[in-house]
Amino acid sequence: MNDLLERLADVLEARKVADPGDSYVAGLYAKGLDAILKKIGEEATETVMAAKDGVPERIVHEVADLWFHTLVLLAQQGLGPAEVLAELDRRFGLSGLKEKSQRGR
Repeated sequence: MNDLLERLADVLEARKVADPGDSYVAGLYAKGLDAILKKIGEEATETVMAAKDGVPERIVHEVADLWFHTLVLLAQQGLGPAEVLAELDRRFGLSGLKEKSQRGR
């Protein structure tokens, strides 16, 4: 699965120099951060609605859209799935309450 995320990250990186008229992702990059964030918000809302409806196929579809647009955000910010996976690995085995208290927020 990490390989799939890295392959997708490579494609998203390549789209940074693609023609916005030829690529949905290049179009998002051209519109800027606010457009990407708006899309993530829309996908998050659709994920919540799908979960409330309880249709497994729709939940999977919407979560895939949410993950995809989150990966677009990471790429736009010069980050990738490796950083997120490293953070999840760091948290693995920690109590959620303990991890949250260690953040100092």
